Amino acid sequence: MKQIQILPPAILKKQYPLSKCAQDFLMQSQKKANAIAAAVDPSKVFFIGPCSIHDIDSAIAYAECFKKLCNTLSNRCFLVMRVHLQKPRTITGWKGLMYDPHLDGSNDIQTGLIWSRKLLTTLAEMHVPCAMEWLDPLSSCFLSDLITWGFIGARTSSSQVHRELASSFYFPVGFKNPTDGSLEDAIHGVLSAKEKHTFMSINQEGIACAFQSTGNPHTHLVLRGSHQGINYDSKSIKTALKKLAAVNLPQRIIIDCAHDNCEKQFQKQKNAFQSVLEQISTGGQEILGAMIESHLKEGNQILEPDKLEFGLSITDPCLNWETTAELISQANCVMC
Repeated sequence: MKQIQILPPAILKKQYPLSKCAQDFLMQSQKKANAIAAAVDPSKVFFIGPCSIHDIDSAIAYAECFKKLCNTLSNRCFLVMRVHLQKPRTITGWKGLMYDPHLDGSNDIQTGLIWSRKLLTTLAEMHVPCAMEWLDPLSSCFLSDLITWGFIGARTSSSQVHRELASSFYFPVGFKNPTDGSLEDAIHGVLSAKEKHTFMSINQEGIACAFQSTGNPHTHLVLRGSHQGINYDSKSIKTALKKLAAVNLPQRIIIDCAHDNCEKQFQKQKNAFQSVLEQISTGGQEILGAMIESHLKEGNQILEPDKLEFGLSITDPCLNWETTAELISQANCVMC
């Protein structure tokens, strides 16, 4: 088995440090996120951004649009950019910027980590709060200080390793329901990550250590649909809330409007999002917010490195920026 040594987290962080202003921004963003997750802050959170980041320049261009949109919103509408740098795969395929930054199968993880850190640092300096789905637990040692909200995906909600990881974060973490539609694995993940755990990882110098987490009080459930159909409808949400209450968990959820909640038809994200807004406006305060997959341009494209169109997804198809801005404006009206 081939081995390639990578830089320890401390060195990478030294190469891409944060200004005091950016550090303060991240601290305030995490504080806001935790308050929303705890239902102390009545604001709602909306996550927008590409299915996965494959190009730093287009990600920054998206962030510039994001920042302008944020400036038009009330303080009760908290916008967070999806910056997913690892792509879960059912079998095989491109695994994300962190793993294969050159898009050619060379799997240059060292460069992927550098580019990921550089991008997230740039976004922090722009005052853009970021959300990430965590796949490789070790990646958190390099990047978690730059994140405002985290997610554990449908394929990993039952993983003990990922539950341990979530228990160590100082920001909210959502567990998505599995693709078969059951809620138990995700709910058990929410429960588990609230507790203290002892687990193995590396420290900032890259040395293997045993860590003891304090538990994460801000974990929650995410409904993303399933092979059986959507679960953003009021009946499905009520069922989920009852199951949370049955194990003495706070009745708080976020709706992922993509994936099976749009029935694999990206335009139907609009239907899901507008349904969520309607439910919030008619008293559905247990809904913390919603998530959509969007990019600068609509749809997606085949991964051909020499022929890529700027601002267009190479993984799941996305809504374009104009549609995204319109949906967020609708959300802002509901929250005003």
